[in-house]
Amino acid sequence: MPERHRTASKPIEDYALIGGLQTAALVARDGSIDWLCLPRFDSGACFAALLDGPQAGHWRIAPAGGGTCSRRDYAEDSLVLETCWETESGAVRVVDLLPPNGAAVHVVRIVEGLSGTVAMEGDLLLRFDYGDVRPWVRCEGSTAAAVAGPHAAWLRSSVPVEHEDGSLGCRWRVSAGDRTTFVLSYQASHLPEPEPLDPEAALDETLRWWRSWMGQCSYEGRWPHEVRRSLVLLKGLTYQPTGGIVAAATTSLPEDPGGVRNWDYRFCWLRDATFTLQALLGTGFTAEAKAWREWLVRAVAGDPGRLQIMYALDGSRHVPEREVDWLAGHGGSRPVRVGNAAAGQFQLDVWGEVLDGLHLARESGLQVTETAWDLQRSLLDWLEGHWQEPDNGLWEVRGPRRDFVHSKVMAWAGLDRAVRSVENHALDGPVDRWRGVRDQIHAEVCERGYDSDRGTFTQSYGSQGLDAALLLIPRVGFLPWDDARVLGTVEAVRQQLDRDGFVLRYDPGEDEGDGLPGSEGAFLACSFWLADALHGAGREAEAEEMFARLTALRNDVGMLSEEYDVRARRQLGNTPQAFSLVGLVNTARHLSGTTTRTSATRHEQGLRADR
Repeated sequence: MPERHRTASKPIEDYALIGGLQTAALVARDGSIDWLCLPRFDSGACFAALLDGPQAGHWRIAPAGGGTCSRRDYAEDSLVLETCWETESGAVRVVDLLPPNGAAVHVVRIVEGLSGTVAMEGDLLLRFDYGDVRPWVRCEGSTAAAVAGPHAAWLRSSVPVEHEDGSLGCRWRVSAGDRTTFVLSYQASHLPEPEPLDPEAALDETLRWWRSWMGQCSYEGRWPHEVRRSLVLLKGLTYQPTGGIVAAATTSLPEDPGGVRNWDYRFCWLRDATFTLQALLGTGFTAEAKAWREWLVRAVAGDPGRLQIMYALDGSRHVPEREVDWLAGHGGSRPVRVGNAAAGQFQLDVWGEVLDGLHLARESGLQVTETAWDLQRSLLDWLEGHWQEPDNGLWEVRGPRRDFVHSKVMAWAGLDRAVRSVENHALDGPVDRWRGVRDQIHAEVCERGYDSDRGTFTQSYGSQGLDAALLLIPRVGFLPWDDARVLGTVEAVRQQLDRDGFVLRYDPGEDEGDGLPGSEGAFLACSFWLADALHGAGREAEAEEMFARLTALRNDVGMLSEEYDVRARRQLGNTPQAFSLVGLVNTARHLSGTTTRTSATRHEQGLRADR
C-alpha cells in the first residue's frame, strides 16, 4: 500500500451540506467543496479533498485573502447555503445549491457583492474516482469541459476561466450589487452535453421548491427550528428516483481518529426504517414516508432468508467493500473504504425492524397492498424458524455471533406486529401460532437476557456488557416504560455507558469485544434514546437536559454526525447522519407531547393480569 502524508484535515463540524435529491456535496467554512460524488450519493467522488487533501479534488470560491467565513446559514428552510465574508475592503456572499429534480446534476455557485469591493479567486480541480482519475480538460473563455472515461463535466462561468495543469482557476473583483455565477454540470460522457442552466432561475426555483416542500410540515412543538432543519437535512439524504434514504452522505469519516473504524454509509439501512417512518409521518411528510415504505418493500422482496441489513439506493443487494489505498484518509485515518462488508452479516433484528416498519405504515393509514402482506407473511415464516439463532447484532459486530438481547426483542416485535395486524385489520394468518412464538421469545428474553443480580438486561445472554439498544425495550412495547426491569436497565446504561453526559452504544472492551481495535465516541442516536427513556419514566426535567446537551452539539448549520468525542469536543463519523437527525426529530416530538408514549402491548398487559 503506497504511503501518503498525514493531512491536516478540517474538522467534521466545519462542513455544510448542499443536496439535490440525487447526490450531495459538503462545503467547508473556507468556501471549498471538498466532497461530491457524481451522479449519485454512492458514485465515485470527483471532489475527495475531505479524505485526503486538495489534490484529491475540490472547488474553492472565496476572497483572495483566504480564511474562513464570517458567518453562514441556509436560506429559509432549504439546502441553499449562504456563506458570507467580511473583509477590510468589503463584504461578499457565496450562494451554493444543487437544484432538485434535474435530469443532469448541476452545482450552482453565485457570488454576490454586499459592500465595498472584494478580490475573489476560484480554484476547481476535478479528480474522478475518489481522486484517482485525472480528466482531459479543455478551456475556452468562460467555459471548460472535462472528460475521463464514463465521466464528463462542464463549467460555465460569467468570468473568464484559465486552465493550468488540469486545474481551472479565475481571479476577479466583486463590488456591491455585482453577481458572478458558476455552474458545474455532470453527465455520462456518452450522452449529449446538458442544456445550459440559468443559475439565477435555478436559485429561484430551488427556493420555491423547498418552500413548497416544507409547507407540509405539521410539527408545532417547542423546538421548531431544530426539527425543521433536521427534516431538511434528512430530505437532502433522499435519493428521489427510488425513495431510498442514505444513512449519511459520506464514507470513511473516522469514529476513532487515526484508527481503522472508517465505514461507507452511503447506503440504505433497514434498521432505520421504523425510526424514519415515525419521524416523517409524525411531522406531516406522508409522501416521503410512502416512498420510503415502497422502497423498503421492493428492496426486501424475494427470498426471506436472504434479507440484508442494507441495500444500495436502487435496492440492489451487492455493495462489496474495498479499500481506496491512494487516499490518506481524514486526519490520516485509514483505510478509506468504499462499499460495506456488513451487508453480508446476519442480523436477526432486521426481520423485526422491517415488520415493525410495515406495521407502522399500516397503522398510520398508508395504503398496504396484498403483495406487501404476502411479503410480511414470508418474513414471518422465516423468523419463526430462525429466531433462536445467534447473530452479529444491531451494531454490526465483526466478531463471533451471539444471542443479542436486542435482536431477540426485535424478533418478538416482528411476531407481535403480525398478531396485531390480524387482530386489528382482519388480515389472514396463523395468529394463534404467532402468538405462541411471541410469548416464547418474551419468556426466554426475560429469563436469559436479564441479570437479576444487577437489575438490568444485558447485551447478550449471559454477558456482563450492556448495550444502549436495550433502551428500546419499552419503545417497541416489549415492557412498559415504568417496569422495574426497564428502570434498572436505564440506570445501568447511564452508569456504565455514560461519557460526560452522552451515551456509548456499547463498551468495546467488554466481554468478547466487537472484533476491531481502538475505541469510538458517544453515539448520538443512543443518547437521544436515553432522553426518550427518561421521558417515558416520567423524568421530564432530566430528559430535557439531555436533549439540550444533544442539540448543542449541532454545528452552525444544524448538522450532526454519527458520534461525538467528549474529550476533544468534536463530531466523529460520517455526516450528516440520518440516524442522529431522526433521533432529534423523534425525541423533540416525544418531549413536545406531539406523540404519545408507547404503552405496554396487549401481550404484556395480559401477562401482568395473569400475575
